[in-house]
Amino acid sequence: APAKYRPAPHQPPITPSMASGYPADWLGKYDNATSFLYTHGDVKHEREQHAPQLKAPAKHVLTMCDLTKDEVVDILRVALAMKASRSNFTETGFDRFSDTLKGYSLLTLFEKPSLRTRVSLEVGMNQLGGQAIFYSIDNSPLGVKESIEDTGRVLSRMCQGITARVNCRHSVRNLALVSSIPVINALDDYGHPMQMLADLQTIVEHKGTLAGLTMAYFGDLENNVTYDLMRTAALMGYNLNLAGVGDIEQAVWEEVKVLSEKTGSKVQVFKTAQEAMTGVDVVYCDSWMSYGIPKEEEEKRKNLFMPFQVNAELMKLAKPDCIFMNCLPAARGMEQTAEVIDGPQSVVFDQAENRLHAQKALLVYLLAPKRFAQIVAVPPLPAK
Repeated sequence: APAKYRPAPHQPPITPSMASGYPADWLGKYDNATSFLYTHGDVKHEREQHAPQLKAPAKHVLTMCDLTKDEVVDILRVALAMKASRSNFTETGFDRFSDTLKGYSLLTLFEKPSLRTRVSLEVGMNQLGGQAIFYSIDNSPLGVKESIEDTGRVLSRMCQGITARVNCRHSVRNLALVSSIPVINALDDYGHPMQMLADLQTIVEHKGTLAGLTMAYFGDLENNVTYDLMRTAALMGYNLNLAGVGDIEQAVWEEVKVLSEKTGSKVQVFKTAQEAMTGVDVVYCDSWMSYGIPKEEEEKRKNLFMPFQVNAELMKLAKPDCIFMNCLPAARGMEQTAEVIDGPQSVVFDQAENRLHAQKALLVYLLAPKRFAQIVAVPPLPAK
């Protein structure tokens, strides 16, 4: 018969209470894991003792309607702080947010390609101490090899969050219905909330506030960016002038109406680019040739949208300190001329960079809400 285990003289015997974990959890009391998981006692770090609690349902962000104005303001505050912290990293080697999502994994599902979305998510998770895992569903669509329900449940046990950039709104919505971890729409045919947060951060940086502003959007009115620009203006309380081609879905107008009743925002469509441009603070364009547009239709679309091209002459109708935005990729000579996008009023590359910082703040808010609350609870420094 095998000899019975006998502890070494310097080891205490393992008792049933110790083996069962709390409260005699030696590892939980004395290890050196990430500090914010523990209370800070005067003598030693001990794991907080809590009664078991039901896990709150995951918060998903599929359009800007899934966020409140106060939530957006807090996310922008954290995004600005993250950008400032990162600005000196190459010189100092220090970023105070570098382990905020340590040990977290984000699965990034891509049915549609994107340079900015993939790079910003992967770099962002790395900068926060976590990892982003790229998975292409272009050749393996959701719900084909296995049910979306099974996929969502499996991923919920392995990752802490999911982003999905897909062709159709139904894919990301079905995934959110069955996932117990946050699902973020990285673009579908109905919204683009991650882009909106980067846009808001850019406007705040250059204008100092959102209050009292009017934005003008030109181009395709029947697309995801337009829809979320409408929701964002109505949510945050600034005005939006639209001019272009396409039929806006009635459901979007209904969402905008509900939001505008609370904030006083005005979202309206103008017949001409000149009417929409007069006296605005921000000008916004998006590509006329979204992914999936057949090659043979490009010339027809170009002729259709050309009356709404943003050029130097049209920009003269806006306020002198107006800024120009494009969520990229941009085609010079199409939705805007080169002199506009490469001119002094253009902030498109600040806008592109802010995808990184705004998404980092959103990820912390959704994946680690308690940690996010700790960050925003820090009061501002007293004025000198």
